[in-house]
Amino acid sequence: MEFSPAAAALAEELLPAALEIIARYPEGRSRSALLPLLHLVQTEEGHVSPNGVAFCAEVLGINKAQVGAVATFYTMYKRRPTGEYLVSVCTNTLCNVLGGQEVYDELSEHLGVGHDETTADGRITLEHAECLAACDYAPVVTVNYDFAVDQATPESAIGLVDQLRNGERPAPTRGARICSLRDMQLQLAGFADIRDGAVADGPAGAPTLRGVTLAQEHGVAVADFNPDAPITKTKPSPREENRGKVATVVDKVKGAVSSVAPGHAGKTTRAGDVKDPQTRTAEQRNPDASTPDKTGTADEKKPVPSNPAEAAGTASNQPAGDGKPAGDTARTEEAK
Repeated sequence: MEFSPAAAALAEELLPAALEIIARYPEGRSRSALLPLLHLVQTEEGHVSPNGVAFCAEVLGINKAQVGAVATFYTMYKRRPTGEYLVSVCTNTLCNVLGGQEVYDELSEHLGVGHDETTADGRITLEHAECLAACDYAPVVTVNYDFAVDQATPESAIGLVDQLRNGERPAPTRGARICSLRDMQLQLAGFADIRDGAVADGPAGAPTLRGVTLAQEHGVAVADFNPDAPITKTKPSPREENRGKVATVVDKVKGAVSSVAPGHAGKTTRAGDVKDPQTRTAEQRNPDASTPDKTGTADEKKPVPSNPAEAAGTASNQPAGDGKPAGDTARTEEAK
């Protein structure tokens, strides 16, 4: 493949991985690979640069505007250089009520940066998040999208970022081992984390295990449940499974629709009568077409008002004769 000067440098580093991503999708659907490709670009540059946009566009055969529309829509695609560790503090409703905003404010003051800003040493980018999907651990702090501190306090959050800035990798409260943002982008692009034990560093939290704990305490169990039972992967899709049923329903709907005239839903036609109801009505009013149709002509009589209010309204609403809207007279134009 030939690339423009803007995309050539990234292509030299990322083309094999990019082609592997594209190969995951059916032929003719390669554009679906754009999301993981944007994450792949961020593994190299730490954000989606103009060169990254050019590379994605050229390797997929689409234009840069289409790539940019996606890259600017999702907040996980960064448009400017981001720190080694993206620290996100949930400030949504429940986390906020339980102190999330205080955690964010203290971190912001301690680091000397605001939302989506990076510390001078390039280590930490701080952001407030609308929801991190862990309300039972509120307030929560994530590092590169992995949970790092549950039931956070300003002190625990500050301790976390200080360790990260010192080159340490503190153990998370639960979940996967903390990695750099570029390592995380590689995972988001669909490639496995090869670090030993990387996905099982933190323990499962008590709220997560609460249902299991209650079941064990009260002796609740699912009859004949076998956790080692293999999962069938050859089950037909719902569309294939219900193909016969769907066809029957479609035939019934087609039959019902065919008995309803277009434009007059709900009004059935007589058997064997395929005329449009509007045509039939016109023929009933004027069977031999001996009376000219004056609809829309100057000879057509105006409807008679049915009440005084209607008469008063139509009296002051005469149509314009020069094709201009009613009321748009020379005097009103001069006033404009």
